[in-house]
Amino acid sequence: MRSDALHLWRIRTDERGGDLAVALELLGERQRTRAEGMRHRPYRDRYIRAQAGLREILSRYFDEPPRSIRFDYGPAGKPALPADSVALSFNLTTTGDLALVAVCAGIGPSAEVGVDCEWVRPRHDILAVAQRMLEPDVARAIAAAPEQDRLQLFYRAWTALEADAKADGRGLFRPRPPDAHPPSVLNWVPETGYIGAVARRTLPCVAEWSAYDLRPTAERPTGSSDGRRV
Repeated sequence: MRSDALHLWRIRTDERGGDLAVALELLGERQRTRAEGMRHRPYRDRYIRAQAGLREILSRYFDEPPRSIRFDYGPAGKPALPADSVALSFNLTTTGDLALVAVCAGIGPSAEVGVDCEWVRPRHDILAVAQRMLEPDVARAIAAAPEQDRLQLFYRAWTALEADAKADGRGLFRPRPPDAHPPSVLNWVPETGYIGAVARRTLPCVAEWSAYDLRPTAERPTGSSDGRRV
C-alpha cells in the first residue's frame, strides 16, 4: 500500500454480509467473548460480521489468515496491529447495517487514522447534544441553520468529532493532550442515507482515496479474496 493512499472498506453487517457461522469462526478470543455476552441478537450479529470483516480486510494486506491476526489495544481500547507486524494503521466503525474500515500505511502518531459513520435518521435532541458536546461556534451554526438543514449539519459535525477522537485513540470523553496536533478531518458520504468522517494528522488528498466493498465469502470466485472496488 502506498504511503500517500487511503483505503475505505464497506462491510455489510446484516444478512447481506454473509454467513454468520463462517464469520464467527474468524474471530479471536476477545471478540468471541464479547459476542457471547451480547443479549440483543441483532447487535450481536452485526458485531460478529463487522469484526470478522475487519480481519478479512486486514488479511489482504499481508500473508496471514484472518483468524490468526493479533491486536494490541490502547488505553481507551483502540485496536492496532502489533509493532512487529506490517506497518498499517486502521480503524473500524459500525452504524445501522453498515461498517466501515479505514486503512493507511504507517504506524505511530502521524499515521493513526480515525473513522466514524452515522446512519442519518431523525433526532429530536440535536440542539441539546450539539450544545453539550460540540464546539460553541459549531453548535451555534447548527442552531442558526434552517430546520431542514440541521440534521445534516449535526451529523457532519458529530462524525467529525468521533473520527477526531478515534484517530489518536483517546476516546470521546478524554481531552486531547496539550502537546498533541489536531488531525485533519474530512466528511464524505459512503452511501445514501449515511454520513462518514475520516481523521488523520495528514490526510491523503481525496484523489488518492479508494473505496471497496467486502464481498461475502460465497460471492468470491474460487481462490480470490479481493474486495469489490466502488
